[in-house]
Amino acid sequence: MAQASGADEDRAAESPGAAEEDRAAESPGPDEERAADSPAADPDEGPTVTEVVSAPGPDGEPMRATREVGGFTRDTARPEGGGRAAPADAPASARQWPIIAVLATTGVGLLLTGFGIFRVGTLLVGLALLLGAVLRWCLPSVGMLAVRSRFTDMVTYGGLGLVVVLLALMVQPKPWLVIPFLDEVLHFTID
Repeated sequence: MAQASGADEDRAAESPGAAEEDRAAESPGPDEERAADSPAADPDEGPTVTEVVSAPGPDGEPMRATREVGGFTRDTARPEGGGRAAPADAPASARQWPIIAVLATTGVGLLLTGFGIFRVGTLLVGLALLLGAVLRWCLPSVGMLAVRSRFTDMVTYGGLGLVVVLLALMVQPKPWLVIPFLDEVLHFTID
């Protein structure tokens, strides 16, 4: 077999599947292995390449085209408080009850919104986010509800929940919450 050309390298860089196809095409089959072991193989042909390669290395031999993983990242750290919310022998639903509670409340809110009870449905969605913030603050381990650090999760869940609740309370017609200066700001920007 011949050494991989520059066109093969370009094609391998353009599409991920091309590299696998090249490896499959260049790997010797049973007949080729026998031919390479036979004395009729030409020793002046050059090195036999069985995988995608890049430019020759300092010793003149072809190098692998892939890089090794860097030495800094060994594993992804679990977020603070990202452990199980129940013992390991409990069923998965019991171990992940905080995220299930938040998702169930959100689901009920979206269902109500879909049935035309918009204000109550969006209030439930906002309250579900606030529930997530409270659970993240109170419980030492919340399972999959922990995404980032405890502080970041609380600020994200709490901030988004507060915005959704306020918007649900102020939605027209007949808002349940009227903030006078917002009405003035709206009229100032439109006029």
